[in-house]
Amino acid sequence: MPTHRTPDPVHRVRDAERTKRCLLEAALDEFAAKGYAGARVGDIAERAGVNKQLITYYFGGKEGLYRALQQSWLEREAAFNDPALPLAEVVTNYLRDGLRDPRGIRLLMWRGLSDAAPPGEHPISRSDLAVTRRRQEDGEVAADLDPAAFQLAVMGMVIAPLLLPVQVRELFGVDAQSAEFEQRYGAQLRRILAHLTDSPSEGETS
Repeated sequence: MPTHRTPDPVHRVRDAERTKRCLLEAALDEFAAKGYAGARVGDIAERAGVNKQLITYYFGGKEGLYRALQQSWLEREAAFNDPALPLAEVVTNYLRDGLRDPRGIRLLMWRGLSDAAPPGEHPISRSDLAVTRRRQEDGEVAADLDPAAFQLAVMGMVIAPLLLPVQVRELFGVDAQSAEFEQRYGAQLRRILAHLTDSPSEGETS
């Protein structure tokens, strides 16, 4: 008779990590499509191909899964939102990331449309605004602009193509998630930001 061997600890850890990754990916799909209130743990588990009890086991339930998803996003964001990078580069990084995977933007929109805010910290933190103020002090943002208003306007410019894909096609004649649009609109965002700075843009002298 064949013998059944208990997986060694290394394999168990790998299986657990794989399961958690599958659940986070499935949760991102469900939360982006239906919002926090509309997503169901059963649907998330089915999409991930696992028993829904594992959501409770690994994350403590739906709320814990959502918080883990937020932490996963913060780690992903840290890869391209470096305060040391020029502002225009950071903004176009956000644009590129959003166009290539719009689920994070959709999740943000669901949060804004929800009457009952889902768990976790608001994505726009005080530290984000502090970075904008520091950029203003360094001349990357014009001194007469309100940092909060500036940050909100830049967010709107990044998010707009994903919220208004029909208008993008009407205005630009290409799909919002095409490489052509990403290049063309990204270049224009850089030009717009150059007009909102106190420092000379590339090619200009003071």
